[in-house]
Amino acid sequence: MSLSLNFKAQRPQLQRLKLPTRYYHFNEDENYIKLLSVGEGIFPKDKINLKMQLDESHCIVTTESATKVYPSTKEYGVNRFDFNLENNSSLECINDELILFKESKYLQLFTLRSDESSSFFYADIMSNGRSFEHFDFSNMQGRNRFLINGELEYFENFSLTGEFLKDYFIRHQNENYVYAKVYIKSENNFKLEEKLRSEGFVSFTLTHSKKMLVGVVSHDNVGEIKKKIKKVWKLYRGHHNKNEFNLGKQ
Repeated sequence: MSLSLNFKAQRPQLQRLKLPTRYYHFNEDENYIKLLSVGEGIFPKDKINLKMQLDESHCIVTTESATKVYPSTKEYGVNRFDFNLENNSSLECINDELILFKESKYLQLFTLRSDESSSFFYADIMSNGRSFEHFDFSNMQGRNRFLINGELEYFENFSLTGEFLKDYFIRHQNENYVYAKVYIKSENNFKLEEKLRSEGFVSFTLTHSKKMLVGVVSHDNVGEIKKKIKKVWKLYRGHHNKNEFNLGKQ
């Protein structure tokens, strides 16, 4: 199940499409891709692949709805992302929340390659599960790599169990069970960091080589998390002299 898209000078070129992966492409003021799936979510042994190449192009990407991962006794559901940006390109990717069902197993493999001239905004939301579950998933693994000019700028490699997260929030007496990670490369990371902090987003910090910003936002409600991400995204777009963009989702 895979989707591969290239954008060259703002023109989309479909390289590969394998059901149940689907997408809608809108192009009014900016290229806008909404990712869809014929199925109900990610099942054991599923391997979902999204590959995008942007060359002198700008694209906004979002999901149609939450990503649901179904229970598994052994096999993982795999979600792979591969983005390549070059020649003053820009990617803005805002995902809906990840919902890990009881006893589910999930692996995310994420790679974003960017040259010095390009920029990006990427956000992931992690929920505590369905309303009647609370971090009841078996295991979640992630390997997120961000490379700039061919050199590794930021890397995350983790493996989490639902039991670990339950214990973490109990020990820290924290009820903000929903959290999101935001990864940014902008035209001036220092200036944007100052703007974010002035607006109350104090968790954002520069990576070691100062080429990226990484931040966390949390709340006890998915809707409020999305509002926070929307505000950060609005600040990012304003920083790049872009107007606020409506994803067409309530």
